[in-house]
Amino acid sequence: MKLIKTFFIFVTVIFMFSCSNSGSGSGSGANKPVNITKAEFIAKVFDFEKNKEWLYTGTVPCVVDFYADWCKPCKMVAPIMDELAAKYAGKVVFYKINIDNEKELAQAFGVESIPTVLFIPMKGQPQMSVGAMSKEDYTKAIDNLLAPVAAGQTSLK
Repeated sequence: MKLIKTFFIFVTVIFMFSCSNSGSGSGSGANKPVNITKAEFIAKVFDFEKNKEWLYTGTVPCVVDFYADWCKPCKMVAPIMDELAAKYAGKVVFYKINIDNEKELAQAFGVESIPTVLFIPMKGQPQMSVGAMSKEDYTKAIDNLLAPVAAGQTSLK
């Protein structure tokens, strides 16, 4: 009986520690996409109100998913983005922007169809993908995003 109690306590402690650390990392949703507003986009990605020329302000490359809750293709892409955010945690930041809530931001980037995904490198221009893609295609795009970083390059070719 004592062995069973000890085992139960051990399992409970392990469970408590594993739950309390979920979502840790950078403190900003490092393991899943983070919903952001226009103000957060301006602070974390690019201040399109002050700058006409693209200037990414992040510290690692990022992926920005423009979506809507009612969009079926967006719902198909969401679990892929969740999985990729976990896979690339610490290397790429994943953001989500609800176009119904952030119409001005969607208009600023010419988002007319969703899902639309921006792949933003540390240096150079972002690349845009319109429509749902496969997990493999998103992975290739993200790997291309990271290629200059992995090669030690400071700009895209």
